[in-house]
Amino acid sequence: MKDLPVTVKHDTAFFERYARISLINIVDKRFEGLKNKDRPDLQDKKRSVGIEVTRAIRENKSVALALINEMAGNISQEDWLDMTKYGYAYGLYKDLVGKIEYTYWSTALPMKKILENKINKVCGGFYGNFNEYGLYIFVKEELNDVFIKQTIDYAIQLQKLEKEKYTKIYISQISDLFVCDLGNASFEKFPVSEILRRKFYREAIL
Repeated sequence: MKDLPVTVKHDTAFFERYARISLINIVDKRFEGLKNKDRPDLQDKKRSVGIEVTRAIRENKSVALALINEMAGNISQEDWLDMTKYGYAYGLYKDLVGKIEYTYWSTALPMKKILENKINKVCGGFYGNFNEYGLYIFVKEELNDVFIKQTIDYAIQLQKLEKEKYTKIYISQISDLFVCDLGNASFEKFPVSEILRRKFYREAIL
């Protein structure tokens, strides 16, 4: 990684790219058709799939730093210096926080507020007209199965009378990805190895 190309991406769409790459590699190759757009963040118009990407963490800089480090996996100090030189300032030292990144993370909300906000938008037609809506949420805290089930139940309750609604919620706690099916109130848990995290991070930042 000593000679990074000049095409390194260091905008806030990094998270959307990371989400897309993880969905392709862990969930289904059909997500290869997703493009980074807006309203929602990832779209495949041919398959009529729209996925909004967000994060639910405490509004705390150290939490954001820790999450980014976990997303990157075990990367050497030399690699971190290269990455921070060209792209995100998160990582090696607490004072290496870029303005773009800090602004992005400072607007993060806890899970309950995220669900209420995003479900209100999808039900109100804010994200356009898709046959399948998904919500991809990055979290820092380690979640247990009980919390995931509560999250599913709450999401179903919020949108049960609506025509436009989320069909899937993807909850990434970095080392695990929960794929939640709101149609049958179930979920699958997929482990994400450190090797995969490194792969996702490098592909997303480049």
